[in-house]
Amino acid sequence: MKRRTLLASAAMGLMLASGAFAQGMEKVKACFVYVGPIGDGGWTYQHHQGALAVQEKFGDKVEIQYQENVPEGADAERVLTQMALGGCNIIFTTSFGYMDATNAVAAKFPDVKFEHATGFKREHPNVSTYNARFYEGRAVQGTIAGRMTKSNKIGYIGSFPIPEVVMGINSYYLAAKKVNPNVELSVVWAFTWFDPAKEADSAKALIDQGVDVIASHTDSTAVLAEAAKTDGKVIGFGQASDMAEYKDGPRVSSIIDNWGPYYIERVQALLDGTYAQSDVWAGIKGGEVLIGEITDKVPPEVKAEAEKVRDDIAAGTLHPFTGPINKQDGSPWLAEGATAPDGDLLGMNFYVEGITGDIPQ
Repeated sequence: MKRRTLLASAAMGLMLASGAFAQGMEKVKACFVYVGPIGDGGWTYQHHQGALAVQEKFGDKVEIQYQENVPEGADAERVLTQMALGGCNIIFTTSFGYMDATNAVAAKFPDVKFEHATGFKREHPNVSTYNARFYEGRAVQGTIAGRMTKSNKIGYIGSFPIPEVVMGINSYYLAAKKVNPNVELSVVWAFTWFDPAKEADSAKALIDQGVDVIASHTDSTAVLAEAAKTDGKVIGFGQASDMAEYKDGPRVSSIIDNWGPYYIERVQALLDGTYAQSDVWAGIKGGEVLIGEITDKVPPEVKAEAEKVRDDIAAGTLHPFTGPINKQDGSPWLAEGATAPDGDLLGMNFYVEGITGDIPQ
């Protein structure tokens, strides 16, 4: 269920030296396991675009196989076992809840390489992990939200109360507060990754509270569809994919999870014989997090400000979590000019000062 949570024990962003292959391959069978449908318009859709990019890049040197709607649990272990027995050379498991199944099956098939999205366990030399710094994109969205809100009420739909989602909420709020000290944030928890009905209900709840800018951490386009019913009074953002079908409506920008380059790199390494176990946490700088087109609904000066946030993050001159920042209870967290260590972000279980409400336990 909690597929994209990150823990402080994860030493992200470090390439491990062990596990390199000394011999390349003439052809690779690359397999993908998806928690949702490839047509969800968000998370799974974007992973599948990465798989298609692999196929386009390598042509007949690569065979692609995938399975949609695989539940997180015993079903995942069964699917992974079938893929390994079916000749998959590398298997990308694209949901946090696949972590234990990935490591369990990897132990039985040491010659198969397993790549787990957003996880932290690498219990065997043939297991790697990868993720993206989504919170960086939230800072860009928060800048737009803070400038664009007319009610000074902005909203966020959370999936599950895990560090990845909490850090996104905090980043969004801090960026909005920076440009608009009067902004207030409301959070609604949907307790789902993909359930269009629940996502729509969450959006309705925020709109009923007077929120006029909504960000979300769920996988469908239902939030934008709900915002589109307000005759332009509510705007929002594409999540995980561009959701460009709403560009003429409420969608003013997006966070795009760009998995293709990473998938191509890992398959290329198998072909070349340079593959090594790795643990990667990249973001805007590396191109894993893209900011979708900012539409003309955003005033030019606000667009320029948001693009500067994006560019400064890429250049390393801006960190979304730069002190002084207190925790919600007023206790100090980051001193003036200090930036958040990755370990703090990966285990984040608190709101920053100014956000009301509690994080569900």
